[in-house]
Amino acid sequence: MTYWQKLPGLDLRIFMKTVGGMANRQIARDLRVSPKTVDDRLSRLGRHCMLFHWRHMEAAAPPRSLVVDGFESFELSQYYPMHHHVAVEKDTDFFVYFTESELRRKGRMTENQKNRRCQLERQFGRPDPQAVRKDMTELLRVSLSRQAQATVFSDDHRSYPPALRAVNCEIAHHVTSSHAYRDRSNKLWEVNLLDLLIRHSGANHHRETIACSKRRVASAERLAIFLVWRNYIKKRREKIRGCPTPAMARGMTDRVYDVDDVLGGRIFEGHVTLPPRWARYYRRSIVTRALGPQRTHNLKYAF
Repeated sequence: MTYWQKLPGLDLRIFMKTVGGMANRQIARDLRVSPKTVDDRLSRLGRHCMLFHWRHMEAAAPPRSLVVDGFESFELSQYYPMHHHVAVEKDTDFFVYFTESELRRKGRMTENQKNRRCQLERQFGRPDPQAVRKDMTELLRVSLSRQAQATVFSDDHRSYPPALRAVNCEIAHHVTSSHAYRDRSNKLWEVNLLDLLIRHSGANHHRETIACSKRRVASAERLAIFLVWRNYIKKRREKIRGCPTPAMARGMTDRVYDVDDVLGGRIFEGHVTLPPRWARYYRRSIVTRALGPQRTHNLKYAF
């Protein structure tokens, strides 16, 4: 992981500060480095974590019972909301996979806000109204690949039933109202807990934050870091002595990993077959509408 790095000791510290709820500039001030250095390292860590997780998934059995949901956040400004669609294995809390969708700003707005939204949509176009259905289909296809039968728990979002029908798998669908009380008896407990942890651990997803990700692909990279931390490093329950990690609960690892285990060796892109959406994240080929030219990842020697 330290290939071509001038400051090889930063990765571990940035990794833990990122999942600890610190924003990029806060991390840069604390480590006395440039904010651009932190941005670049987070992008690199995110790509590494995608490869690390999917290498483990290729060697593991696919989940048979999933809880899915859409985690709403925004990129650049609140005029550009988005969903991160997440899939969690029921009974183990294992965070399997995620995708994202552009959304149109909705909810209560002033007249000035409505006019501003119309102006931006005329200039940059509107998001695909079918994006949630398409990206939930992608989430389910990848998460349930190699599985003939499965059980999926979700809320009553109207885009989910057609997404489930598009998957080449026999699925038993259980629906729980999104208004149901969100305690441990709720059938969506695993994904509700994940949403809470994402909101708590990522500065870019705090309510009314000024630390939002400027690009969706940067949000995906941060979420990949969180995914690895949640699955392989963080125990399922903090207050239970000897509690396993989600990866241990499903038999993928035999011990609690630390950050050195995750960052201990470079993983080459050609050695892991990423899902199509994650391959686009890896190359940074997903663009944010309102920004100008956006850099992609096409390096030959570094990674």
